[in-house]
Amino acid sequence: MPHDRFRPFETALEQDSALSLLREATTGADDGELFLERRRSEVIAFDDGRIKTASYDASEGFGLRAVRGETAGYAHSTEISENALRRAVQTARLAVGDGGGTIAAAPQLTNARLYTDEDPMADAAFPVKVDTLREIDAFARGLDARVVQVSATLAASLQEVYILRPDGTLVSDTRPMSRLNVSVIVEENGRRESGGSGSGGRAGLTGLIADSHWQDATREALRIALVNLEAVAAPAGVMDVVLGNGWPGILLHEAVGHGLEGDFNRKKTSAFSGLMGQRVAAPGVTVLDDGTIPDRRGSITVDDEGTPSGKNVLIDDGILVEYMQDRQNARLMGVPATGNGRRESYAHAPMPRMTNTYMLSGTAAPADIVADLKDGIYAVGFGGGQVDITNGKFVFSCTEAYQVKNGKVGAPVKGATLIGDGPTAMRKIRAIGNDMELDPGIGNCGKAGQWVPVGVGQPTLMIGGLTVGGSQS
Repeated sequence: MPHDRFRPFETALEQDSALSLLREATTGADDGELFLERRRSEVIAFDDGRIKTASYDASEGFGLRAVRGETAGYAHSTEISENALRRAVQTARLAVGDGGGTIAAAPQLTNARLYTDEDPMADAAFPVKVDTLREIDAFARGLDARVVQVSATLAASLQEVYILRPDGTLVSDTRPMSRLNVSVIVEENGRRESGGSGSGGRAGLTGLIADSHWQDATREALRIALVNLEAVAAPAGVMDVVLGNGWPGILLHEAVGHGLEGDFNRKKTSAFSGLMGQRVAAPGVTVLDDGTIPDRRGSITVDDEGTPSGKNVLIDDGILVEYMQDRQNARLMGVPATGNGRRESYAHAPMPRMTNTYMLSGTAAPADIVADLKDGIYAVGFGGGQVDITNGKFVFSCTEAYQVKNGKVGAPVKGATLIGDGPTAMRKIRAIGNDMELDPGIGNCGKAGQWVPVGVGQPTLMIGGLTVGGSQS
């Protein structure tokens, strides 16, 4: 269904006047842009038999940036008008000082279309969405008498952006997003456990609210909850760990991906600083950041500086070959921008961020990898985690994991955490499965107070000598 398009240069600003003010802000600067955005979003949450939240949000505004050397002047406003833009020019110019810079060339344009530009919120009427959530609740309770609580959320949004550069280049992108999450709590003999499932991407809600899809998602949430109901205390100690494919790539994203972002390496605060061209992972390990995969949650036709997204190889057969770059860090490091300049909204300046970060498949059969695990943990689901970028140290909690003895998968374990550091873990990869899979479309990434949607992925992996935190010694 067509929607009312965001046309700021027809309804709020004259393009020529905006360009003139942008040039005033960036005279003597190295780079800069005018970023205009409108975002609309809807969230409907159904919890414990009733609608808990039904919200609709709309916002718009602009961000004006002027960059000189390592300094960036940034001003933003919720008012898109010539007067507001004039006021922003004064702030942005503070970074330029006496000038002396030469504006960098604009990014190459692209005709790529990685996702629809239609409004996902218009895919179904509000009552249809509510009825779907009610059906999920009833379906989950009908699957198993031990279900005591069901939570389900439908979310959709549409972000529309225009990026005007000082040479007059104008780039636009319309970015849809949708997501379904289902959580189930089960109880038996006084013990309660939960399980969750989610999926989404840069597409409409139609596929997510199809009966076959939400029923599968509900069954998966229930399966995980029932697994956890049988879980025993996790062992503790240093042991080999097998990671499942798909969503466990969140560990790769956090423990390695952030360390490969350009700003951390330019400032030499990353554990991977100064290692370009050197071995940073076991042979066979190839890691990419790819924003060009159609319809994926982390994909972007262009980044928030107007650079087309790329399929960037970061680690090739264990060798570090590239960092992820926005325009400022790329210029300061003397390398090309990689299409990774991202921002949460018009109120934020761009910085190097991941898109869809994943490891390529190897040749081992996943069953053989597990069979080779003598005494350790098989982790297939992860929750929250913490990472120190400066040294790559991480702590991740497992939401679904199993104890393995002599290659046999045993009881599920509860309370397992994986502790290690990214650079060491990458070197200790002993086997790489042939089953690379991307996550179902649920990732969000935080950095410097900004959140952006991302994707992760990996094949089944065996990593030697990780510390497993648990309550069973």
